[in-house]
Amino acid sequence: MSDDRLIVALDVPNALAGLDLAGRLGDAVSFYKIGLGMLTGGGLALANELKQDHGKRIFLDMKLFDIGATVEAAVRGLAQYDIDFLTVHGDPHVVRAAMQGAAGSSMRILAVTILTSLDRDDLDAALIADGDIADLVQTRAGRAFDAGADGVIASPNEAAMIRALPEADGRLIVTPGVRPTGAAAGDQKRIATPGAAIRDGADHIVVGRPVWQSDDPRAAAQAILAELP
Repeated sequence: MSDDRLIVALDVPNALAGLDLAGRLGDAVSFYKIGLGMLTGGGLALANELKQDHGKRIFLDMKLFDIGATVEAAVRGLAQYDIDFLTVHGDPHVVRAAMQGAAGSSMRILAVTILTSLDRDDLDAALIADGDIADLVQTRAGRAFDAGADGVIASPNEAAMIRALPEADGRLIVTPGVRPTGAAAGDQKRIATPGAAIRDGADHIVVGRPVWQSDDPRAAAQAILAELP
């Protein structure tokens, strides 16, 4: 089985395309992320098939946000799919509700700090508190851990700061916004290479387009794995 520190994002149109990509990657990749964009394209069915029939690990990236009772109910429902990771927004009331919904399952709840596609201008437009993004991410991560989160989602630029938090001991740090050496940034604004992200404290890195847009996705994934320390 492949090094599961690499999570490949199946940001493709539907479950059939996802299965095709997973087939091309074969045993080079053992962990997949299925996001909101594929939810109406059979995402939950794909998650179940990859998990049950192919033995893959699954990260369901839903970024849930709602009142506590709704989040708790949604998470409890998703737990039946034997998902490994599920994302919710990092607001403490959301995290607490998600942890209650996941109780009794092996699903790990990961709290989103600040999306890796956002910069300070974006936060200003959304009326988010003033301050350096890294400081805000670290604060949100600490509050999510205090609320019980199993881990956090943050850009690789903030991984070291989060790992240094006392509350981060034994918790997961998962970093999107990872780009192999020489790859285009795309819509990500806070990025790092795979090796840098792991060295700075990330447990898992998430990579999408550099793999699925490649003419040889398997070779692309293997090249990313070769960059990991």
